[in-house]
Amino acid sequence: MYQGAIPRILKLDVGGLPVAWIDWQEAVGLYFTNKIAWEAGSEKLRLRGGRSRETGHRSGIDIDSIIAVEDRSHRYSRNLVPALTRRELYHRDGGLCLYCGQHLTYVDMQIEHVVPKSRNGDHEWTNVVSACGPCNRRKDDRTPEQAGMKLIALPYEPNLAEWLILANRRILADQQAFLERLAPRRPRTLG
Repeated sequence: MYQGAIPRILKLDVGGLPVAWIDWQEAVGLYFTNKIAWEAGSEKLRLRGGRSRETGHRSGIDIDSIIAVEDRSHRYSRNLVPALTRRELYHRDGGLCLYCGQHLTYVDMQIEHVVPKSRNGDHEWTNVVSACGPCNRRKDDRTPEQAGMKLIALPYEPNLAEWLILANRRILADQQAFLERLAPRRPRTLG
């Protein structure tokens, strides 16, 4: 039985593909509306409610850390790729400038196109990285090679499992193991 602050619950579709992190309140609602198809976690979370006026007994429910839900809640269709947004890029790149390695705050992070849009570079996962202002200005409207700059990691298109791992700071061991089985093995750093 899990002890401590209540972590987020990993929600799967009925086929076992990850959908999203949900809070315990939403999970309890899914249990009470009989939408749980199956459970996959090794951690049970005990939630306690109030006491009954009539019996004096305390209410409670055990929920699993990983639940598959019978609804149409599949978040992403094709290849389980999350939408490219500033927040998701920040998560993917770990809050680092991928040119100099400086830790960035979310506010200071800039989206940098490896092949500039003016040179027909696309706004897609494999062509964008997080950058600090000085590196972004130094690179300007050039490729990294033209600017004499090297990337410290390869930009890649994350699948949903990778994104979910990055998006939860308090992930439980069973949730991490489940998602890692769905994440492709790929080298990130350059040599």
